[in-house]
Amino acid sequence: MRFLPVGPRALLVELDDLDAALALFDALQASPVPGVAEIVPAARTLMLRTEAGVAADGALAAEVMARAPAPGTKPAARSTETVELPARYDGEDLADVARHMGLSVAEVIAAHQATTWQVAFCGFAPGFAYMTCDDARFDLPRRQMPRTRLPAGSIALAGRFCGIYPKDSPGGWQLIGRTEVPMWDLSRDPAAILRPGVRCRFIARSAEVHPSAAIPEPAPVTTGGLSVLAAPFPMLFQDEGRKGHTGQGVSGSGALDLEALHRANRAVGNRPGEAALEITLGPVRLRAEEAMVLALTGAGRITLDGRTLAEGTPFALDPGDEVSILPPEAGMRSYLALRGGYAVAPVLGSASTDTLAGVGPDAVTAGARLALAHRPASAVSDPEPGPALPGAGAVVALPVTLGPRADWFTEAEIAHFLAQDWLVTPASSRVGIRLEGEALTRPDARELPSEGTETGAIQIPHAGQPVLFLADHPLTGGYPVIATLRPEALGLAGQIPPGARIRFVAGEAFTPILPEARK
Repeated sequence: MRFLPVGPRALLVELDDLDAALALFDALQASPVPGVAEIVPAARTLMLRTEAGVAADGALAAEVMARAPAPGTKPAARSTETVELPARYDGEDLADVARHMGLSVAEVIAAHQATTWQVAFCGFAPGFAYMTCDDARFDLPRRQMPRTRLPAGSIALAGRFCGIYPKDSPGGWQLIGRTEVPMWDLSRDPAAILRPGVRCRFIARSAEVHPSAAIPEPAPVTTGGLSVLAAPFPMLFQDEGRKGHTGQGVSGSGALDLEALHRANRAVGNRPGEAALEITLGPVRLRAEEAMVLALTGAGRITLDGRTLAEGTPFALDPGDEVSILPPEAGMRSYLALRGGYAVAPVLGSASTDTLAGVGPDAVTAGARLALAHRPASAVSDPEPGPALPGAGAVVALPVTLGPRADWFTEAEIAHFLAQDWLVTPASSRVGIRLEGEALTRPDARELPSEGTETGAIQIPHAGQPVLFLADHPLTGGYPVIATLRPEALGLAGQIPPGARIRFVAGEAFTPILPEARK
């Protein structure tokens, strides 16, 4: 067992194999460690996230060690359910898979259907299950170059795992076919058809159409509220995010700049975590259809009656009043809070929209009318100015903890990673900031078994250009994480615009955290 640092509130526990990881997961479920908020199991690791104020340090590692099962302990049976999925074998990589396995295409299909697959854990996206089997021939490498889009229902293989992509998404696994059965459907309970322990068999595609999600009722006509007259980019409802759904592959999401969200809500008398509109760039024009009080924080600025309001200033609108939000001169995102809150239905306990997973309320675009919830609110606070935000030409220093996979890189490459300024590219999004610079290299091209990834993780794909994960990142990943952004810098990272540059500053040297080192 090895303990690797992720950040001040996250720790990666590395074990020998999948069975050892799941057996430890069982032990920690049976005897929870105080202060551990969430555990993300993966191919041979567990990622532990702690509650606020609880350090992910040697003391935590010692608590985990004390609960470790005896070597060779097998994980408990998780389910007796078996799911049969109709499959069509027409994947683009089927011939390559046959060559890797030394079989004909027909033999690959027969072997895939003869095998009983079992869900070991979930991750990457809601409903994405990592399924294993006893047939060692299905130990296959990822593609050298991931595809930018795989259609929903794609059946793919990589590293002893079989997975089905629940929605259109990028992916680097070997594509062999497709199923029409929806992997993730919020009209079901539970929403994920494949969950840890469930067994799966693939059968010849049937002519019968599998029932899909229920068609939603037409939305009622809204009267009053706040009308969106112009919005060049979709706006999203965001709160503090959703917790406790990692078993179905659902990550936290939530506002990228939490402090700006909190300031906006305090300005109008809401609780700090109330859902607000996250606005990217601008300009945006809005019209009140009833009386209301709003406040804006973050990158944008409000103009009302020809004057520009200071950040966080609460302002009242009467029916018919219009207001504009100017494009930011620095930063990326703004938060518009409404006194009493927006009438938006939570999904899995949160009103946040996860852009990668497709979970949460629909994006808000021009022509929408947003209803008011009229929840109780307290006194408004004085405007709270936020920190200075970076412009397109700025160089931003971000503190990181090296690891958990810094040992996959030489000391020279780590120094190279820290010494240069990385350009933020326009391909960045809420999923992650894509960076460009002098590419990093690794001494070998080992495959990393999929493992949990924290918000702020800096992955290094094969091309050597880093990706800094933000709130909508996949729950698990298969590229080494050279460093992880410290939590206090996440809000600033979410405000860095394309054209700016990032320099990473290591707060501490990379060393495995051993229980005996901190007793």
